Amino acid sequence: MLDIQSLHKRFGGLHAVNEVSFSVESGLIKSVIGPNGAGKTTLFNLITGNLPPSEGEICFQGTPIHGRKPHQIAAMGMSRTFQNIKLFHGMTALECVMVGCHSRSKAGFMAGMLKLPSTWREEQRIYQRSMELLELLELSDYAQVEATSLAFGQQRAVELARALASEPKLLLLDEPAAGLNIYETAEVARLICKIRDMGITVLLVEHDMSLVMEISDEIVVLCFGEKIAEDTPKNIQQNKEVIRIYLGEDEG
Repeated sequence: MLDIQSLHKRFGGLHAVNEVSFSVESGLIKSVIGPNGAGKTTLFNLITGNLPPSEGEICFQGTPIHGRKPHQIAAMGMSRTFQNIKLFHGMTALECVMVGCHSRSKAGFMAGMLKLPSTWREEQRIYQRSMELLELLELSDYAQVEATSLAFGQQRAVELARALASEPKLLLLDEPAAGLNIYETAEVARLICKIRDMGITVLLVEHDMSLVMEISDEIVVLCFGEKIAEDTPKNIQQNKEVIRIYLGEDEG
């Protein structure tokens, strides 16, 4: 699904991402973990086109995407959420999700202005699809509620629904459990597994290790921009270098 080879990102003399390579197989949940400043969000920004790489290659389903614009990458079948919730103020939960369908809409500006039948049919399709996603994430009762007035965990779910509205093959989640309590985190874990079971591959950045270990099929560990480990959750938990970085234990 995704193949990253020798990826670098430099900001002046700082190597935010340094010689990182890994792949994401279709149908898996793969997590990227590491301490603060490890380069995790920078990596996501490189993959989704928000930042250009200094060196290296990123291929999505066999097609090079480094250098493409975010909207072009989204149209290819990749979607993401953000560490800080980014919902539209003044919009209902339903309207926020409908916006996510824009990359799959076909009616142009003139057709919309003239209110052609094709535009009306497409608007109905977008409405139905958005309601289905809200129901899938158990938010249909809040469809007409202003999204930013919902509880924090529900806002996360709306953001997930909006990301799914673009019909992604690969979904990137940047710290989906940030700011959530233990019950909301458990609900997010359940939703992510539900998304994976729909056939959508998930690449996840997360600090909550209980969540990562519970739902991940594979884990990549970054430290100071470099990959130091890639393995199953069980083996990552036993990796001495990973333990040293997270717990500060002496080597040896």
